[in-house]
Amino acid sequence: MSPRIRLSLIAIAASAAFSALLPITAHAAGALERIHGAGVIRIANTQSSPPWSFLNDQNKPDGYDVDMAREVARRLGVPKIEFVADSFKNFVAGLKTDKYDLVMNDLTPTPERMLQVDFSAPYGVEDFRIFVRQDNKDIHGDKDLAGKRIGVSTGSSNESWSRAHLPQAIIQTYENGSLIFADLGIGRIDAVIISHFGGLRYATERKLPIKEVGEPLTYQLSAAAMRKDEPELRAAVSKAIAEMKADGTIEKLGQKWVGKEYDMVGSIARAEAEVK
Repeated sequence: MSPRIRLSLIAIAASAAFSALLPITAHAAGALERIHGAGVIRIANTQSSPPWSFLNDQNKPDGYDVDMAREVARRLGVPKIEFVADSFKNFVAGLKTDKYDLVMNDLTPTPERMLQVDFSAPYGVEDFRIFVRQDNKDIHGDKDLAGKRIGVSTGSSNESWSRAHLPQAIIQTYENGSLIFADLGIGRIDAVIISHFGGLRYATERKLPIKEVGEPLTYQLSAAAMRKDEPELRAAVSKAIAEMKADGTIEKLGQKWVGKEYDMVGSIARAEAEVK
């Protein structure tokens, strides 16, 4: 495990432990009190990152993070949820400028992000892989990416990982995940670095001639992000997530969106155990 990923895991574990000790009280018109007063919570996602968040056939937000967000809102006692479409590169700024109350979209608590915003306890985890065209014969792992054109989502943790670990590659960023695979299919880029689940979903739904190669590049936890200095909101969201782990909700949602055999809660626990 890289020092950066280890630091990220340690930080989120400490943050979650601290949140669990905080009382959920309303004072000084904090975010949680304002949300309850308004009766609506604004939650950001990309709506273009399957299986985490995307627009379904009815053009409505759907996916693992979307269902998680709805359940968190319900457990917070908030009757209405407003989903705000945005991109990874804007999530931190969007929180800091009060564009939304939470970000729930496969967002990794990297050290850089944690300097600017706070995170709840983790509720997701994934491994990042390399995807290439089916007829590709020269890329078998990360050591083969020097000089290659690599597609990543703008502002995502896979972009930051790629820039840190693939200095000889040509990194090309995209605002929309589907555009990355469209360019891969026509040869504008040589490979895509994306989550195992996201890549397989794009390949399956769009019947793309692509394949996954090599071993996992890195494992990353995901958590809900919120503005700094909102301890009541952070504690309430972390409490809801802890309850969902305990009562089987997270496991059911993981199997619904990621795979029937996927052990989301167990995978989160294994990722957290790597720092112990």
